[in-house]
Amino acid sequence: MLTRRRLIATAAAASAVPLLGRPVRAADKIKLAGIHAVPLENAWSSRVHAALTAAAKDGVIDYVYSESVATADYPRVVREYAEQGVQIIWGESYTVEGDVRKVAAEYPKIGFLMGSGGKPQANNFGVFQTFNHEAAYLAGVMAGKMSKTGVFGTVGGFPIPEVNVPVNAFRLGVKQTRPDAKFLIAYIRTWFDPAKAKEAATAQIDSGADILFGERIGTADGAQARNVLSVGNYLDYTPRYPKTVFANAVWMFRPIIDGFIADYRAGNPMNKDYSSYSLMKNGGNELVYAKDLVTPEAVAAMEERKAAIMSGKLEIPVDASNPA
Repeated sequence: MLTRRRLIATAAAASAVPLLGRPVRAADKIKLAGIHAVPLENAWSSRVHAALTAAAKDGVIDYVYSESVATADYPRVVREYAEQGVQIIWGESYTVEGDVRKVAAEYPKIGFLMGSGGKPQANNFGVFQTFNHEAAYLAGVMAGKMSKTGVFGTVGGFPIPEVNVPVNAFRLGVKQTRPDAKFLIAYIRTWFDPAKAKEAATAQIDSGADILFGERIGTADGAQARNVLSVGNYLDYTPRYPKTVFANAVWMFRPIIDGFIADYRAGNPMNKDYSSYSLMKNGGNELVYAKDLVTPEAVAAMEERKAAIMSGKLEIPVDASNPA
């Protein structure tokens, strides 16, 4: 039995899956299975889940999913969904990269779209990274204008590209408005442990940080308890922390899944890197901020750079190196 499966839309009985290379009628719904390694409360997974749920409500897909799938069980769950006749499998393959790629090779008729820093594979294995770095950069621009201590903390999951890219972009934004900035960072070595993230945040505040970049959920709890400001990552945390989270680097997954489905329907090869669909110009990420928590000077500096990003005059680098 699959781990904590919940049905968003009931897929029809298993039917023949079209061969890649043959177009799928636009009127036909695509059967898509999402395999989440963590609870859906996790910020990153919640964004994917929201996009796939919306696509199901729009009639684009039939969406089934499992959450909190353990690493040891992940390949088995992928294979079980494949045997049930789904047409697309979405997943996150960082800790099970080799095993998932082997399963994908066994099912060449199924399209695989995996969160991965690796390369595409065969004709059916597409990858993506989470590019909300432009919004993270803009949050950093604002943070640099607002900090009193000049010390900026970050609580992340693991030192991998998915985490490092927005962290480095945030730091770049800070440096451009606060050249004397000092940075702290802690990796909690798990994707979902709010209590551990809060503990790490508190330690950074004790070391002088007055603005935190919350790559992991729980960071803002520490900031709130110590009355300092925080930046949210992936989703908008402002309603949950109205006096603490002043800006959010929000990621929208919908452009990626729409691009992948378009290739599937057209019968195109899906061995692509779909990360660019997350760029701001494609509607893939945006900065959301609380007007009552930010200064006019910070907003003006941010708006100037945002306009440059949207016009193409300013390109924020995708820096996946480990932050110092």
